[in-house]
Amino acid sequence: MMNLFPRLGAGWMLVAGVSFSCMGLLVKFGANYFSSAELVFYRSIVGFIFIGMSVLVEKRSLLTPYWPLHIVRSAAGLISLWLFFYAISHLPLATAITLNYTSPLFLALLLTVIAREKLNPLLLFVLLLGFVGVVFILKPHINDNQWFAALMGLLSGFGAGVSYLVVRTMGQKGEPEWRVVFYFSAFSSVVMALVMFFPLGNAVPQSWQVVKQHLGILVGVGVAATLGQLTMTRAYRLGKTLLVANLAYATIVISAVMGVIFFKEWLSTGAWVGVAIVISSGISASWLTNKRAME
Repeated sequence: MMNLFPRLGAGWMLVAGVSFSCMGLLVKFGANYFSSAELVFYRSIVGFIFIGMSVLVEKRSLLTPYWPLHIVRSAAGLISLWLFFYAISHLPLATAITLNYTSPLFLALLLTVIAREKLNPLLLFVLLLGFVGVVFILKPHINDNQWFAALMGLLSGFGAGVSYLVVRTMGQKGEPEWRVVFYFSAFSSVVMALVMFFPLGNAVPQSWQVVKQHLGILVGVGVAATLGQLTMTRAYRLGKTLLVANLAYATIVISAVMGVIFFKEWLSTGAWVGVAIVISSGISASWLTNKRAME
């Protein structure tokens, strides 16, 4: 029976990959009607309501001694999510998601710089190779109007790396994952609500009429993201960590197929080479980081 668990974990990770791909697809559709801030708000509020109901029903305690870490994780996660949604709105879907999935490379780098872990020469090579892959994706396949969005996508990967580092720290201290997700959803909902009520420049939120007209997209973004988080958490709980982490990259492939089907976003051969390099480097960085943690 125990031998079945890794396969179950792999299956749940594939479900998570499909869910996150659907989230990206809906964000891209929603970008025609809503700003990135609005999409982040609706994605966060759905997750907050869902996990909030779970907290009430199961009478879980929200008390935590790790407030500073929750604030850092929530701020880094929110900025990363906001930049990620912006990148999806302005770049081919597979490109935006690949740039966001540079997070394992940034995490390995942060563990070396901040956690003072010894830098393995092989890990350094993998990190450099990963960013060579990013160059393959971006040049010359990104036009002049997309460079800013590409930079935001890459920064979203860095923000995700920071977020994962803090989550890793809280996990080592015994903080449950559901509490981390709850405070992240609550923080994101409040901050994005303020951004929507006090918009910057001409970024005026859409009217309630427009919201009602496209409510399916907004709710779908939140449901897909929440389902992705839940199934990803279960995958890591039931499966082998490295296998599950590697299968996370299925999101990129699924998103590329969706981009072709729905938006006719055909990637060039060079871009696909870059995607393959980033995936290979991310898998290698995850393996080396995990091996280092076990030593």
